[in-house]
Amino acid sequence: MPGSNKSKSKPNGRVLIIAGSDSGGGAGIQGDIKTVTCLGGYAATAITALTAQNTLGVFGIHDVPEKFIAHQIALVLEDIGADAFKTGMLHKESIIKTIASIIKSYPKIPFVLDPVMFAKGGAQLLETSALETLKTQLIPLAHIITPNVPEAEFLSGITIKDIDGMRESAKIIMGLGCKAILLKGGHMDGEEVIDLLVTQGDETIFMQKRVNTTHTHGTGCALASAIATGIAQKLPLEKAVERARKYVLEAIVTAPCLGNGNGPLNHGHTIRNFL
Repeated sequence: MPGSNKSKSKPNGRVLIIAGSDSGGGAGIQGDIKTVTCLGGYAATAITALTAQNTLGVFGIHDVPEKFIAHQIALVLEDIGADAFKTGMLHKESIIKTIASIIKSYPKIPFVLDPVMFAKGGAQLLETSALETLKTQLIPLAHIITPNVPEAEFLSGITIKDIDGMRESAKIIMGLGCKAILLKGGHMDGEEVIDLLVTQGDETIFMQKRVNTTHTHGTGCALASAIATGIAQKLPLEKAVERARKYVLEAIVTAPCLGNGNGPLNHGHTIRNFL
């Protein structure tokens, strides 16, 4: 039949993204879809919140009802399926509980948790009352969690100033039950950016020269989604992290310089020769 496709082949990595929408297109669901697609995966979504934002900040948040979030996830899983979950902005306690209950029902699907707490401009994206629920109900389910330094400080309760502080914080967060953590050191001072990957019994340090730019909106979302795509494509965790970091670095270096604030990345830098 015209337009029909009877092929049983699957796309190279199905990622179900559970996160908030960014009207500016640089982070959140929009940034995640771009990342997964540009790395050859297939992105499906369950939107947890709508935000009114641009490069200057977040000016409004409208939560999606928990039952409708669950409905989105259920319909995707029963029809399309997923090779990895990735969560971003969950915002409040009741949403976190809903997501945790669902993910707990699918223990064989790897889960990448980006503990989104603050927007690049400083707006709080996780209610303070939801922090304990995140720690006790969602983090224990994660195959890998990807906090930046401020997020890791909130989760671990310690101040991070150097690699030793990163190690101490990572140990505390690992104690919450996750299988691995990538602690991102971009918020620390220095000419080099240090990221620390800790798994059960091992660690890997990634270092790169700092790129001096304000066009970094969406880096955390893109990195977590890129890792989720690699995991969905059956890459070993360290290889998935390594590729994700290279992807995000190039997206920063080639950023389109849009807006008057913290501009978005160039998610599409992997696309060549289409114009």
